[in-house]
Formats: sequence, structure tokens, C-alpha cells
Amino acid sequence: MLTEENAIVLDYLARGKPSSYKTEAVAQVIGTEHFTLLEIVPKAELKTMEEVYIGREEREKVERIKQRITYGELTNNSIAEIEKAIETIVGRNEKRFVEFFNTAGSITIRRHTLELLPGMGKKHLFSILEERQKKPFESFSDIEQRVHLMPSVLHTIVKRIVEELMGEAEKHYLFARPPVKKEEFFQGRRERESF
Repeated sequence: MLTEENAIVLDYLARGKPSSYKTEAVAQVIGTEHFTLLEIVPKAELKTMEEVYIGREEREKVERIKQRITYGELTNNSIAEIEKAIETIVGRNEKRFVEFFNTAGSITIRRHTLELLPGMGKKHLFSILEERQKKPFESFSDIEQRVHLMPSVLHTIVKRIVEELMGEAEKHYLFARPPVKKEEFFQGRRERESF
């Protein structure tokens, strides 16, 4: 099961969402491990881009996790902050994403996992495969220096994660937890309640 221990605040709504019948403070957050989008009920006011603990132990600033949400349910403020939050998360975990470039394999005979990244064509792919055979990549800048005309690795990964969160990732999710489909969520809830 994919769980999140920490999350970055994208938006804090002191009076809740205007569409909500219940007036309680809520915050929209993104998990730092699987990029899960969640709505939480805070114990106190939260600041945008603040990191909060949302794990199972005692939470200092979070009362409860209200629900998992889709990209389409994000507020305008959350959408404005999401790329910056993802950049922060990816930047802190550079080693993990560099390892992806060092170990990614083929999906099929004709398609490689690296080709799922935005702007990644066959020339970049072959260059990456050739370079990593000589010596594993050590950082984003190492990839950019060794692969001719390589776009910003950080921005490429961020763009891919946003695509995955929006549900535009075909069937392959490289970095983010696949978004919850509301009809499946409600169907599963009805089935559980029927027992």
C-alpha cells in the first residue's frame, strides 16, 4: 500500500471550500513520496509550501486526512503552487530520480521507459543509454552535461509528474501514484457499505 508520511501544503482554506456545506478549515497538500493529492483538516493555520507530517503517528499540525483528491479538484492557488512543490520534492530526492535514469528499462521491444518523459526522443534515449553504460550518472547536471542537447532534467521530471497527476500518463505511472477515479472510489465505497 502506498502511504505518505509527509506532505507539502499547496493551499490553505481557513473557511473551507465555498462548495462545502460544512465550514471547517481545509488544506490541499501533495505527498512527498508518491505525489498523492490529499485534502486534510489542519489543527492550526498552515502556510503554502510548508511541509507537514501526515503519517499514522501523532500529528502536530494535522487533525485528519479528509480525502484523496484529483488534479481537477485542486483550487487555483494549489494549481499555481504545484510545480514549485514538485520541484522542491524532486530536488530533495535528486539521487532517486538520477537512479531512474541509470536503471530504466524497456516497456516493449519498440518502446523504452525513458521515452515516456516529455521531450525525450530516440536521439536522447540512445545517448542516455550509451552514456550510462560508460559510467552511471551522478546528478542532474551530470546527465545534462553528458547527453547532447538534453533539456533540464528537473523540469522534464516535474512536467511528467504533473501529466501523471492530471491523468494524462497513458497507463504508465513512473513517479506519481495513479489518480483516484471518482466513479471507482464511490463504487468501492458502495460495495464496502453493502457488506
